[in-house]
Amino acid sequence: MSVELFRDVAKPLIAGFGITARRLKHKKVTVMYPEQKREQYPRTRWRHALKRYDSGLEKCIGCSLCAGACPARCIYVQAAENTDTERYSPGERYAVRYEINMIRCIFCGYCQEACPTGAIVLEKNFELANYKREDFVYTKQMLLDPLPKSQDA
Repeated sequence: MSVELFRDVAKPLIAGFGITARRLKHKKVTVMYPEQKREQYPRTRWRHALKRYDSGLEKCIGCSLCAGACPARCIYVQAAENTDTERYSPGERYAVRYEINMIRCIFCGYCQEACPTGAIVLEKNFELANYKREDFVYTKQMLLDPLPKSQDA
């Protein structure tokens, strides 16, 4: 093996070892999940939630603007009319069926920006793992915040 060939092979190896040696000095960032959780960035967007007013009425008025704004087309909204006897939201309509296919969702936040009432919010809950594909279709019951304490009775 010639000396020139040895130099051509050795230079990248030495450079690679140098990078490795420098990285060994840095602080480790691994945490013991799930016992420890890393702090999330302020603009983190993960699991969707449908919000309610303090009175217990749903904020979603079934306008489907979130579905129209979604580039992945993962939101489906079926609206119905509110009646005087059955009132779910303060508007004329409400969402009878609200579904998000979390497999297709790209967590862009356009649905949250498009919502005129602030009903859909992307929260910082990132633990979305599951075993079956059909469990990734989140229904209205899964997304809706629980009733306030005064409304539970």
